[in-house]
Amino acid sequence: MVFVGTHDHTLDEKGRLVLPARFRSHFTSSAYLAPGAGCISLWGPDRFERMIDRLSEQVRSGEIEPLTRNLVAHASSEVRPDAQGRIVIPERLRSFASLEHEVVVCGAVDSIEIWDSATWSSMSADLDRSVAEVFLRGGGI
Repeated sequence: MVFVGTHDHTLDEKGRLVLPARFRSHFTSSAYLAPGAGCISLWGPDRFERMIDRLSEQVRSGEIEPLTRNLVAHASSEVRPDAQGRIVIPERLRSFASLEHEVVVCGAVDSIEIWDSATWSSMSADLDRSVAEVFLRGGGI
């Protein structure tokens, strides 16, 4: 599955997020939340486990310290969507990404990113220009 699209959503008072309908079916049993670059990343179990396997291989080869892999595990959280497709974002991750009420849920190819709405808005004009440049240079369809 390739995750694409941008969706405006809200967190409720308990820190729950209703996953967009088009993403929901890919997270029926469990998923993993992890800190991203200014956002929270939501990974399916297979992709998250592949990432951990790559980190474990890098530990074995000496490319990274074991602590690096462990820090990813410490900072991440397993979540299970409820019957309404809601996941609870832990307070520490909400604080990390400055998530309050209004959020933007974006497809990020192999994961989903959850952004604070104001942070997303401040970046979106630059992102729109960058995407336009990629298409103009022949990187698009």
